[in-house]
Amino acid sequence: MDDVFPDRAMALRDKLSWMIETNGWLLEPVAANLDTDPPLPGYGYTIGFEQSFGFPEVVIVGLKPVAAKGLAEMLADLLRGGTQIPVGELFRGLYDGEQRAALLPVDMDSMAAMFGSANSWYGDQPYRMVQLVWPDRNGWLPWEIGFDPSMAAVQLLLGEAPSA
Repeated sequence: MDDVFPDRAMALRDKLSWMIETNGWLLEPVAANLDTDPPLPGYGYTIGFEQSFGFPEVVIVGLKPVAAKGLAEMLADLLRGGTQIPVGELFRGLYDGEQRAALLPVDMDSMAAMFGSANSWYGDQPYRMVQLVWPDRNGWLPWEIGFDPSMAAVQLLLGEAPSA
Protein backbone atom coordinates (compact mmCIF):
# COMPACT_ATOMS: atom_id res chain seq x y z
CA MET A 1 0.00 0.00 0.00
CA ASP A 2 1.41 3.38 -0.99
CA ASP A 3 1.70 6.03 1.68
CA VAL A 4 -0.05 9.30 0.81
CA PHE A 5 2.76 11.40 2.27
CA PRO A 6 6.27 10.96 0.93
CA ASP A 7 7.73 11.49 4.43
CA ARG A 8 5.69 11.02 7.61
CA ALA A 9 8.24 13.04 9.60
CA MET A 10 7.91 16.18 7.48
CA ALA A 11 6.84 19.39 9.22
CA LEU A 12 3.20 20.53 9.08
CA ARG A 13 3.96 23.42 6.73
CA ASP A 14 5.78 21.04 4.36
CA LYS A 15 2.82 18.61 4.39
CA LEU A 16 0.39 21.43 3.69
CA SER A 17 2.62 22.75 0.93
CA TRP A 18 2.95 19.31 -0.66
CA MET A 19 -0.82 18.71 -0.60
CA ILE A 20 -1.65 22.17 -1.96
CA GLU A 21 0.96 21.85 -4.72
CA THR A 22 -0.45 18.43 -5.61
CA ASN A 23 -4.18 19.24 -5.49
CA GLY A 24 -4.46 23.04 -5.31
CA TRP A 25 -6.14 22.77 -1.89
CA LEU A 26 -6.75 20.39 0.98
CA LEU A 27 -9.44 19.68 3.56
CA GLU A 28 -8.27 19.72 7.19
CA PRO A 29 -10.57 17.61 9.39
CA VAL A 30 -11.04 18.52 13.06
CA ALA A 31 -12.53 16.04 15.52
CA ALA A 32 -15.52 16.93 17.69
CA ASN A 33 -14.75 18.49 21.06
CA LEU A 34 -17.20 17.17 23.63
CA ASP A 35 -15.51 19.05 26.51
CA THR A 36 -16.89 22.45 25.46
CA ASP A 37 -20.32 23.82 26.39
CA PRO A 38 -22.07 23.36 24.07
CA PRO A 39 -20.04 20.51 22.56
CA LEU A 40 -18.39 21.43 19.27
CA PRO A 41 -19.20 18.99 16.47
CA GLY A 42 -16.49 17.83 14.12
CA TYR A 43 -15.77 20.00 11.10
CA GLY A 44 -13.46 20.29 8.15
CA TYR A 45 -12.04 23.33 6.40
CA THR A 46 -10.14 24.02 3.24
CA ILE A 47 -6.67 25.47 2.88
CA GLY A 48 -5.70 26.69 -0.57
CA PHE A 49 -8.98 28.08 -1.96
CA GLU A 50 -7.70 31.66 -1.47
CA GLN A 51 -4.56 31.10 -3.54
CA SER A 52 -5.98 28.62 -6.06
CA PHE A 53 -9.33 30.29 -6.76
CA GLY A 54 -9.22 33.75 -5.12
CA PHE A 55 -12.16 32.50 -3.03
CA PRO A 56 -12.48 32.32 0.77
CA GLU A 57 -11.55 29.12 2.55
CA VAL A 58 -14.62 26.99 3.34
CA VAL A 59 -15.58 25.35 6.64
CA ILE A 60 -18.21 22.59 6.79
CA VAL A 61 -19.55 21.74 10.25
CA GLY A 62 -21.13 18.49 11.39
CA LEU A 63 -20.35 16.13 8.51
CA LYS A 64 -17.87 13.27 8.39
CA PRO A 65 -14.57 14.26 6.74
CA VAL A 66 -15.29 12.23 3.58
CA ALA A 67 -18.64 14.02 3.09
CA ALA A 68 -17.11 17.44 3.82
CA LYS A 69 -14.28 16.73 1.35
CA GLY A 70 -16.83 15.72 -1.29
CA LEU A 71 -18.71 19.01 -0.88
CA ALA A 72 -15.46 21.01 -0.92
CA GLU A 73 -14.46 19.17 -4.11
CA MET A 74 -17.79 20.13 -5.72
CA LEU A 75 -17.15 23.78 -4.79
CA ALA A 76 -13.58 23.54 -6.11
CA ASP A 77 -14.84 22.12 -9.41
CA LEU A 78 -17.34 24.98 -9.77
CA LEU A 79 -14.68 27.59 -8.97
CA ARG A 80 -12.15 25.93 -11.28
CA GLY A 81 -14.76 26.11 -14.05
CA GLY A 82 -15.25 29.85 -13.50
CA THR A 83 -18.61 29.72 -11.70
CA GLN A 84 -19.23 32.74 -9.48
CA ILE A 85 -20.55 31.41 -6.17
CA PRO A 86 -22.36 34.00 -4.04
CA VAL A 87 -21.35 34.57 -0.41
CA GLY A 88 -23.95 35.57 2.18
CA GLU A 89 -27.02 34.64 0.13
CA LEU A 90 -28.94 31.52 -0.82
CA PHE A 91 -28.06 29.71 -4.03
CA ARG A 92 -29.01 26.49 -5.81
CA GLY A 93 -27.10 24.02 -7.92
CA LEU A 94 -24.67 22.50 -5.43
CA TYR A 95 -26.93 19.89 -3.83
CA ASP A 96 -29.15 17.34 -5.55
CA GLY A 97 -32.79 18.19 -6.12
CA GLU A 98 -32.15 21.92 -6.37
CA GLN A 99 -31.91 22.21 -2.59
CA ARG A 100 -30.70 25.56 -1.34
CA ALA A 101 -27.24 26.22 0.06
CA ALA A 102 -25.46 29.24 1.49
CA LEU A 103 -21.91 30.31 2.20
CA LEU A 104 -21.90 32.42 5.36
CA PRO A 105 -18.98 34.76 6.15
CA VAL A 106 -17.16 33.66 9.32
CA ASP A 107 -15.89 36.36 11.69
CA MET A 108 -12.21 35.50 11.84
CA ASP A 109 -11.60 37.87 14.76
CA SER A 110 -13.63 35.57 17.00
CA MET A 111 -13.29 32.19 15.23
CA ALA A 112 -9.64 32.05 14.07
CA ALA A 113 -8.66 29.60 16.84
CA MET A 114 -10.79 26.93 15.12
CA PHE A 115 -8.49 26.96 12.09
CA GLY A 116 -5.04 26.15 13.48
CA SER A 117 -3.50 24.64 10.35
CA ALA A 118 -4.82 27.49 8.17
CA ASN A 119 -3.38 29.99 10.66
CA SER A 120 -0.06 28.17 10.42
CA TRP A 121 -0.22 28.15 6.61
CA TYR A 122 -1.13 31.83 6.21
CA GLY A 123 1.00 33.14 9.08
CA ASP A 124 0.57 36.91 9.35
CA GLN A 125 -1.32 37.09 6.04
CA PRO A 126 -5.07 37.53 6.61
CA TYR A 127 -7.43 35.09 4.94
CA ARG A 128 -11.20 34.78 4.62
CA MET A 129 -13.40 31.89 5.74
CA VAL A 130 -17.01 31.07 4.85
CA GLN A 131 -19.24 28.32 6.23
CA LEU A 132 -21.02 26.09 3.76
CA VAL A 133 -24.37 25.21 5.32
CA TRP A 134 -26.25 22.09 4.31
CA PRO A 135 -29.98 21.39 4.47
CA ASP A 136 -31.66 18.80 6.68
CA ARG A 137 -33.39 15.83 5.03
CA ASN A 138 -36.46 18.00 4.34
CA GLY A 139 -34.47 20.76 2.64
CA TRP A 140 -34.56 23.27 5.52
CA LEU A 141 -31.48 25.29 6.47
CA PRO A 142 -30.40 25.75 10.13
CA TRP A 143 -31.98 29.19 10.68
CA GLU A 144 -35.34 28.23 9.15
CA ILE A 145 -38.37 27.32 11.27
CA GLY A 146 -38.78 23.83 9.73
CA PHE A 147 -35.13 22.80 10.34
CA ASP A 148 -34.85 19.45 12.16
CA PRO A 149 -34.15 20.40 15.82
CA SER A 150 -32.07 17.26 16.32
CA MET A 151 -29.61 18.66 13.76
CA ALA A 152 -29.17 22.04 15.51
CA ALA A 153 -26.30 20.79 17.69
CA VAL A 154 -24.70 19.03 14.70
CA GLN A 155 -24.52 22.01 12.37
CA LEU A 156 -23.65 25.00 14.52
CA LEU A 157 -23.70 28.28 12.63
CA LEU A 158 -20.42 30.17 12.68
CA GLY A 159 -21.71 33.07 10.59
CA GLU A 160 -24.82 35.21 10.19
CA ALA A 161 -27.78 33.68 8.37
CA PRO A 162 -28.66 35.50 5.14
CA SER A 163 -31.76 37.66 5.22
CA ALA A 164 -34.64 36.10 3.36
